[in-house]
Amino acid sequence: IEQAVAAQPGTADGVAGELALAVLADEPLDGVPPLRSLEFFRHQVRRLMANCGVIDPDNIDHYIARGGYEGLAKALGMTDEQVISEVMESGLWGRGGAAFSTGRKWDFLRGAKVTPKYMICNADEGDPGSFVNRNLMESDPHLIVEGMAIGGYATGASYGYIYIRDEYPLPVERMEKAVQQARERGLLGDSVLGSGFAFDLAVIRGAGSYVCGEETGLIASIEDARGMPKIRPPFPAQAGVFDKPSNVNNVESYANVPLILREGAAWYASVGSEKHKGTKMFSLSGQVQRVGILEVPLGTAMSDVVMGAGGGPPEGRALKAVQPGGPLSGIVPASDVGIALEPEPFKERGMFMGSGGLVVLDDSNCVVDLAIYFEWFAEDESCGRCTTCFAGTRRLLEILKRISSGRGRSSDPEIMRLLADTMRYANCVHGQAAPTVVMTMFSFFEEELNEHLYNKRCPAKVCRGMVRYEVVHHSD
Repeated sequence: IEQAVAAQPGTADGVAGELALAVLADEPLDGVPPLRSLEFFRHQVRRLMANCGVIDPDNIDHYIARGGYEGLAKALGMTDEQVISEVMESGLWGRGGAAFSTGRKWDFLRGAKVTPKYMICNADEGDPGSFVNRNLMESDPHLIVEGMAIGGYATGASYGYIYIRDEYPLPVERMEKAVQQARERGLLGDSVLGSGFAFDLAVIRGAGSYVCGEETGLIASIEDARGMPKIRPPFPAQAGVFDKPSNVNNVESYANVPLILREGAAWYASVGSEKHKGTKMFSLSGQVQRVGILEVPLGTAMSDVVMGAGGGPPEGRALKAVQPGGPLSGIVPASDVGIALEPEPFKERGMFMGSGGLVVLDDSNCVVDLAIYFEWFAEDESCGRCTTCFAGTRRLLEILKRISSGRGRSSDPEIMRLLADTMRYANCVHGQAAPTVVMTMFSFFEEELNEHLYNKRCPAKVCRGMVRYEVVHHSD
């Protein structure tokens, strides 16, 4: 296996001259400060993003020259149990939002008796303001291919699917090329690196449905069925794609695996918090001075990202809130912006950390208007399978629109709370989490809601239905 890896072109100094200058230079150029000295990069620990902007993502030789596929080669010299044990020891959990142990999930699939088995990569990144998966697929596609191949070996899966949202044409192109290059080099196919282990991949293009980000909805879409989530059990590890045992992980989850196998679980766990090891990628956008993709250790204070790396709101504006991880995750008030970026602080506040899209709001934004947008999004993207979800989101949206137009009723808060309580029993997480933004509005922005409801006034002057025009007579 080592000889097969060494024989790959570009593993020595042949591609060194092609790598980005910043990788090879020990000292910065005159007048050009080192990246680490810039505030945007100061809090970052770039492991997953180590190759982003450094290598040519269309050139497999660049990836191999930077240690690519060494994790796969090492895994092939281990037993499947040893590989899963290494992943478990690292503490890696799913980066798509559920935060379930990746190693345990793989062990469930490894124990399945039915064959064939499938590995599935969920690249259906549909949360507004989230571009983490897109960045990895565009900048380092082979990292994901390698992670899936390692997962296939550890679980006994012989085939995998990379499901990418239709709105991401460049990631589709890059991933397809990476799969083809890996296949040509013997890193995928009937005998990976001559080991006798067979594993191959196909890229599937989604059709634009947000609920296909839920794993059972995604599986239905791969099968060319309507993308509607199913009630579990059975879980995908029991009956997934084509009713065969399957494993679904997020792009970022798979991308961590080659690093764990290459460097070891102890190295991986050397950064992060006491409970959660490793790093997490975030996309920072909204009312903030510096936007972009960041990678920080888990447990980093959200204020370090928003106020430090992002520079805070524009001059003259005050931070109001942060929307942490998609339309279903809730709203963090400015008073709590110092919480740690790990699941528990968000759960304690009745919300989710989500997949990594941090959208910053300042005092020019209206929380009621934001809730209207997210409930519209949830209602529009509902698959329609269960009344609890599609009727519940529609009713919440109607009430919020009425409040923003100055026609709110004193009974509206109680009705919305009853709706939210009922929607907890929806068939899937889309319906269950859809009221989160409304409930966090009650918890942290009730005063602003009451201004709309009782005083018929929008403090941010955003809700058009509350604008009143008066013609004042002026005498000569």
